[in-house]
Amino acid sequence: MEAKTVCVVGGTGFVGMHVANRLADRGYRIRALTRRSHRGRDLLLFPGLRLFEADVHDERELVRHFSGCHAVINLAGAHTGRGGPREDAYHEVHVDLPRRVLAAARRASVPRLVHMSALGAHPDAVSRFLRTKGEGEQLVLAADPDEIGATVLQPSVIFGAGDRFLNRFAGLLRFAPGVFFLPTPDARLQPVFGGDVAQAVINATEDPRTAGQTYQLCGPQIYTLRELVEYVAELRGLRRRVVGLPDSLSQLSGRLLGLAPGRPYTLDEYRFTATPNCCAEDGLAALGIRANALEAITPGYLGAAGRQAQYQQARREAGR
Repeated sequence: MEAKTVCVVGGTGFVGMHVANRLADRGYRIRALTRRSHRGRDLLLFPGLRLFEADVHDERELVRHFSGCHAVINLAGAHTGRGGPREDAYHEVHVDLPRRVLAAARRASVPRLVHMSALGAHPDAVSRFLRTKGEGEQLVLAADPDEIGATVLQPSVIFGAGDRFLNRFAGLLRFAPGVFFLPTPDARLQPVFGGDVAQAVINATEDPRTAGQTYQLCGPQIYTLRELVEYVAELRGLRRRVVGLPDSLSQLSGRLLGLAPGRPYTLDEYRFTATPNCCAEDGLAALGIRANALEAITPGYLGAAGRQAQYQQARREAGR
């Protein structure tokens, strides 16, 4: 039987690597689109994968890459946090791009679309990140089911080797002078493993019954942001006193640091964490997935063994 073809938009990102790996294991032919091909060189190791440098904001170019595909997976997102985009970039990636992806998939007669949104996404959200995510997913869900079966996934913050979440705090803690000042320390989060999110993408892609549905994706436990940061410090063997900032100072930090070089913390990030990021339903279980616990995964890349592996990798890359 001929292998099915899937096109992945945003395939060179953290979740994209997991998704590509699982698609390859299942024998799919994969078209991964990226703006800069050098970022996806590691993807070329996966059998059946072709990497295309493409302007994903050009609908005609999308139609060409989507042609003949059995499904399109849109993982593109403008991440929050250090080095993230200015707020006006969110609309382009979270609203304009899904509109073009949907239109191109229709024109190319693609039967299935899986769209990655975010937990808490809503057109009325205070955070611009979540507001634009909400606008984008509403566009997708409004698609005519007779033309394309669209599924929306809403993950909480995602962790795993190479993540932008726990690894970010590990880097900040490393340079903290004994005391680490933490905005919104009581923010409630339910982090989900990147591998579980990727498996949700695969299961949704393969099951046509998920069309028209939205699935919230969370791990098995809720934490405060303070608990997570203290756990990262423990895994890293760092003695740091985490001092939580009150709401007024958290908001002020977002305003001021959002103007600093590198934008280490932004007002929109403050708004994002000010809203509980927890699931009201178990979307992973609905997709046949048992969530991995954070404590079962993070020691492998943030603990002593993980640090040693990272050190050895750095030596190899340096030719030592």
